[in-house]
Amino acid sequence: MKNVVTIDATPIFPVISLFSGAMGLDLGLIDAGLHVAVSQDYDKWCVETIRKNGHVAVEGDIRTLIDTDPSCNFLLKAAKIKKESVFAVVGGPPCQSFSTAGKRKGVEDERGMLYNQFIHVIATIRPRFFVMENVKGLASMPSDPNDKHSPPLIDHILKKFRDLGYHTVNGVLDAVHYGTPQFRERLVIIGSRDNEPIFLPSPTHFHMHQKADMRWRTLFDAIGDLQDCGVHGKFTPAINSYLDMVPEGGNWRSLPPEKAKAAMGGAYESGGGKVGFYRRLSYSEPSPTLVTSPNQKATLLCHPRETRPLSVREYARIQGFPDSWSFEGKATDCYRQIGNAVPIPLGRAIGQMLISVALGNSEIRVKRMRGTSVHDTMKQMSQALSGK
Repeated sequence: MKNVVTIDATPIFPVISLFSGAMGLDLGLIDAGLHVAVSQDYDKWCVETIRKNGHVAVEGDIRTLIDTDPSCNFLLKAAKIKKESVFAVVGGPPCQSFSTAGKRKGVEDERGMLYNQFIHVIATIRPRFFVMENVKGLASMPSDPNDKHSPPLIDHILKKFRDLGYHTVNGVLDAVHYGTPQFRERLVIIGSRDNEPIFLPSPTHFHMHQKADMRWRTLFDAIGDLQDCGVHGKFTPAINSYLDMVPEGGNWRSLPPEKAKAAMGGAYESGGGKVGFYRRLSYSEPSPTLVTSPNQKATLLCHPRETRPLSVREYARIQGFPDSWSFEGKATDCYRQIGNAVPIPLGRAIGQMLISVALGNSEIRVKRMRGTSVHDTMKQMSQALSGK
């Protein structure tokens, strides 16, 4: 990871991260030049992962933490920063309630209300910027799950941010357009306290482009050089027997008709594309969206050439984690942490956007001027960035 921008070894872009998981979004921001001063999560294995890799973590249910300390000093103390110094608060409230793959209980589910805690932290600390990410299903979720004609929940959330005085932009971004070797759509909401001209980061990678380094990255780009796949899950013998008949890039439809019907069981007659059943990935394309378990029949992520699920290390590569990053817990815990993460290249693009806006509005050129030391120029920039 790149070094963060500092003055006298003091980071000038301090970030507080909530619902941090395995730090996918955080690592992207760090790579862009921000300083993640503290990360928070309730999952003990996520917290162990954060601490194992040398980062500061606050463990606990955000609802309990805020109920105990509504002023959010527990975050500021752990981060060792003052409230007025916080550059950004970022995070993704647990999203299962809004997933299009689930029952979409939304606000009826306790997990669907955790955005309120995120908003509370924004209201209390009032950072210069915030980044809230979630599954794309949140963008189409009605505010009342029992009334499909009710106003969209996202409108309710955006109004809360507006009431706090934040200007926002939002949209669904696909990580494949930012150098991730994976199709993964996330809803991103970015806010500015001072009405600065924030924007959704521009795509850097495309399906077709005349420059090879600006084309979508493929699964082979990510894992093709791995000689030792490391820890991985297992398929049942029955699933193995069917997958042995599926070519690279194929799925259940590649099976002989009589085999396909037996393999699919009751799902054979159901509607939908069912592309995840008995799916063997292709080296020449980006990976499908990583799930929290790669060995379930309906969401299989089988290696292109070997009959096995993608390994933990391959999962990490696809999400952009460095090989040096350590994940704590059993294989199932590691799959869950990585499968829930924001791809690091997407986080990097968001961080680069925030820095570009901050520097663009500072009216300070990061350049040694006649009669002005580099240190003095950086000090002036730091003061401008903090609003002093």
